[in-house]
Amino acid sequence: MGTRMAYDAIVFDNDGVLTTPTDRDALVEAVRAAFDEVGVNDPPDEHIETLLRPDVDSLRRMAAEHDVAPHDLWSARERAAIETQLEEIRAGRKRLYDDVDAVESLATTNAIVSNNQHETIGNILDHFDLAVDVWYGREPTLTGIDRKKPTPYYLELALEDLDATNPLYVGDSWVDVEAADAAGIDSAYLWRDHARGYAEWTSSKPEHEIESLATIADLVGPTAGR
Repeated sequence: MGTRMAYDAIVFDNDGVLTTPTDRDALVEAVRAAFDEVGVNDPPDEHIETLLRPDVDSLRRMAAEHDVAPHDLWSARERAAIETQLEEIRAGRKRLYDDVDAVESLATTNAIVSNNQHETIGNILDHFDLAVDVWYGREPTLTGIDRKKPTPYYLELALEDLDATNPLYVGDSWVDVEAADAAGIDSAYLWRDHARGYAEWTSSKPEHEIESLATIADLVGPTAGR
C-alpha cells in the first residue's frame, strides 16, 4: 500500500495517544474488586493478569474454574474499570498529553477508536471537553472483547460514519497499525515514551512515524476541511 497524503479525516487511538495510559496498579485493583464482586476471594496472580486483557476463551476457562458465569465476571470487571478510570481522570492522574492542542486545531474531521470501554471514552470527552466528530470504544461485553483491535470492527464503523475519502489512523501500538492495515487505510505510529516498537510484533508497517501530534498538521492537505 503506497502512502497517500492530504488526509481529510484523522482517527486517533486514545490511551497513550490523547491521554496518558491508565495506571496499571489502579487497573489491578479494579480487577480485584471485580473478582470480589462475583464472590472470588484472593484470586491467583495469573488470573489477575488474564482478566486485565483476556480473550474470550481464556475468560471462559477462568470463569469456569471459579464457577462464575463469564458474562457476570466480565461485566463486573468492566464496571470496575470504568469507575476506576473515571477516578483517575478526576484526580488528574490520567491526563491529556501536552500536544493534544494540536489535534483541536486540525482542519479535518476527527474521530477516536479505542480498545478502552466506550463509556470511558465518553467520560474522557466530557471531562476534558474534547471535540471529536465520531468516537467508538468497545462494548462492555464478551462480543466487545472479540471486536478489539487489531480487529478493525470499530475502526470500520468510524470510517463509515466519517464518510472520508482518505483517512489516517494514529496510534501507539502494533494493534493500531494492524487495524489500519486491515481497514485499508494509512497509519501513523506515535513514538510516546512507553511505546514499544511495532517491528517486533507485526509485519504491518505504518506509513508514518511521528514524535508528536503536532506533526499531523503537516500531513493534512489544503483541501481538507470540516
